[in-house]
Amino acid sequence: MSTSLPKPLAEVTPNTAAFTELPMILPTGFREYDARWRYPEQINLIGIKALGLGLGTHLHEMGLRPAIAVGCDYRSYSPAVKEALTVGLLAAGCDVHDIGLALSPMAYFSQFALDVPAVAQVTASHNPNGWTGVKIGAERPLTHGPKEMARLKEIVLGGTWIARGGGSYRWHGGVKQRYLADVAGGTKLGRKLKVVCATGNGTAGAFAPALLEAIGAETIPLHCELDYDFPNHNPNPEAMEMLHAIRDCVLEHKADIGLGFDGDGDRCGVVDNEGKEIFADKMGVILARDLAATFPGARFVADVKSTGLFGADPLLRQAGAKTDYWKTGHSHMKRRVKELGALAGFEKSGHYFFAEPLGRGYDDGLAVAREVCALLDRNPGKSMADLRRSLPKSWSTPTMSPACADAVKYGVVERATAALQAMAAANEAFAGKKIERVITVNGARIQLEGGGWSLIRASSNTPNLVVVCESFESAADMRRIFAATGAVLNRFPEVGDYDQTI
Repeated sequence: MSTSLPKPLAEVTPNTAAFTELPMILPTGFREYDARWRYPEQINLIGIKALGLGLGTHLHEMGLRPAIAVGCDYRSYSPAVKEALTVGLLAAGCDVHDIGLALSPMAYFSQFALDVPAVAQVTASHNPNGWTGVKIGAERPLTHGPKEMARLKEIVLGGTWIARGGGSYRWHGGVKQRYLADVAGGTKLGRKLKVVCATGNGTAGAFAPALLEAIGAETIPLHCELDYDFPNHNPNPEAMEMLHAIRDCVLEHKADIGLGFDGDGDRCGVVDNEGKEIFADKMGVILARDLAATFPGARFVADVKSTGLFGADPLLRQAGAKTDYWKTGHSHMKRRVKELGALAGFEKSGHYFFAEPLGRGYDDGLAVAREVCALLDRNPGKSMADLRRSLPKSWSTPTMSPACADAVKYGVVERATAALQAMAAANEAFAGKKIERVITVNGARIQLEGGGWSLIRASSNTPNLVVVCESFESAADMRRIFAATGAVLNRFPEVGDYDQTI
């Protein structure tokens, strides 16, 4: 008689006895740096148990002490998902340290606070209700990257997990308070700041207002009541719906700044005192300028979708700051910050990574809030809008997503990269400019004379390419760069319509 779960199936009919007995896991839920499924359409609770068994087996295989911190976000079904994951981890012989309701950065913090090597945070981040997922780490402060996720997927879908005895369960109360105290640190604002704190009714509502009050900010809560129905909008600080709600509240209350947090609290969006959103890459430059003044010669990391100002800004150059452009994705960015010993990393999606002495290297939206407030505190007499306007002017496209099937998108990017490298080698102009270099760490980022650039990469999550362009000369120049990028992509029939009306 079998004493382990059967191998997972990609589909099991709902509302049947089999659905309560057989693990179902849609393979595409395993992504480059985390896992995400629609629940229960793409993964059922038995499938979550199988995921826990596979994760526990993977930890043993990696030679780690099989102890893991487990938390969850505030969705109606997240506690059930966490319990099923816990059962699977226990069956794999793991010591499970349950930290309860948590932000993703609180879960990462618990690895240090509880001295456990691994973490699994049940969260769908900013995704709409009906989604679940897990963010996993086993080498603090890092989270799983493509290699680790591929091996976990292989174990789980192959049913090659190993059930072991010796697992244990322990509940930890009070981690939230320790986490908030750790993020606040010794920060005490000398300047009275009025701050709009928006959480979209997500998990950060139980954390962010308390952090801002602890550092001395006058806090105006916006949609901070926990409500897993998300009655106002999804907690996504990149979405204009949330940014506009923050803008309106900032203007109504004449606040100094508005801060918005995503569903699991690892991202932070910023709206200035004039109601203008400051997208995360530009906010990163503002922070990098301030930090470089305190840490001359500082090293930073920016993802390839981010503004060229990290390399072109005169103040950063004057301070001797160096920026490395790297792969998009929180797992990739954390790893690069650690590898280079960088002070901080900035990703256009709103993930920021502060290393010692500012943080431990993982992405934490509350730490971003602390640093943004401290930035204003260090610049008396200047508003957030003043700091925004102090940046050199640039013109950039939104992130464009021409369709390209998952099966061919990476091949298309490889061929486009080769074409661009050939253009550079032949000194062929691109949008009327010389190609200075083609950065190939994550697709192709074409760096042009004068600082402008264009990016072509494959989306990690959807059947699309990703295209972003920026010019430091004019909107017309930005459109020329965008059109030149389209001319390259139009060579490939696999790419869908490329909208050049920007």
